[in-house]
Order: sequence, then structure tokens, then C-alpha cells
Amino acid sequence: MQIRPLADRVVIKPIDETEVKKGGIIIPDTAKEKPQEGEIVEVGPGRITDDGKKISLEVKKGDKVLYGKYSGTEITVDNADYLILRETDILAVFEK
Repeated sequence: MQIRPLADRVVIKPIDETEVKKGGIIIPDTAKEKPQEGEIVEVGPGRITDDGKKISLEVKKGDKVLYGKYSGTEITVDNADYLILRETDILAVFEK
């Protein structure tokens, strides 16, 4: 199944933080925080303004982004977790 976001929404695959920290301490699942980094897997066509102009998105498929901790809606498709959120909920794009 494929997800096609509408308007200015994007689909993000969250990147889980590593289970072992630098000191070798293993963090249990219950103590982990929600991930705030992810990779964009799909983007919507863009937002339509009140006067009918389309504003395309600044992000693109494949961008690694930083988003707000409690932003968007979590979904599961084919046993994979994704997050759907608006482009305005993205805080930054990681440059290569």
C-alpha cells in the first residue's frame, strides 16, 4: 500500500535513536523518548491559497528532517510506522 499525502502534508519515516549510548548503557524501550528525526518518504502537491495559486513545498522526498516531538499523526502501514504532518511542523532539514 502506498500513502499519498494531500496539500502541504508529508509522510515521514521516523529514525529511531540507538539503543546503546556511547558509555555502553542500554536504554529500555519504556525509557526512550519519541524520535524527532526522520526521512521524508512522500510529499503532497502543495497548498492552494485563497486566490487559487499553488505553493509548492520546500522539502522533498529523501530529505532528513527534524520535527516537533508531538507533531503529526502516527500511522502504521504494512507493519511500518510513519508520521503524517504539515510542512509547517518541520523545524529543520539536515544538510549533507
